[in-house]
Amino acid sequence: MEKRILGLDPGLAILGFGLIACSQNQAKILDTSVSMVDFGVIQTSSKMEMGQRLCTLFDDLHTVISELQPDLVAVEKLFFYRMSSTILVAQARGVLMLALAQHKLPYVEFTPAQIKQALTGYGNADKSEVQDAVARELDLDYIPKPDDAADALAVALTAWYQI
Repeated sequence: MEKRILGLDPGLAILGFGLIACSQNQAKILDTSVSMVDFGVIQTSSKMEMGQRLCTLFDDLHTVISELQPDLVAVEKLFFYRMSSTILVAQARGVLMLALAQHKLPYVEFTPAQIKQALTGYGNADKSEVQDAVARELDLDYIPKPDDAADALAVALTAWYQI
């Protein structure tokens, strides 16, 4: 049985997405496979007014969801580090959650530490360790770029490990 998991790394300027396909042979619990299907980013310019940026995220996210047809969505939880950027990311995340609700998609959420722990075994791993783990787990000979897309694939892999 195949399951398609869409990972999302929320952001206002750049929203990363990554889709993986996972399969498990019901007769053999240990017989599993995972592969990268697609990844990319949705970008908005800081020169656009806020409402237009949110509309762009909303419209483009609907397109991504419609084209990729995920069974489950995994979203990175907000990480509070600077109040001004946290508010902007929260607004983008609200748009993201609305799009998921409109598509009636189930979702799971993970903190950055949970994602790092799932991929590297260490909750304080640095970005390069996580990116290396993404490439290794998906059997890629490159690290997906930009970083936001690689992060989204990491979120999707974390969901796969949890189900």
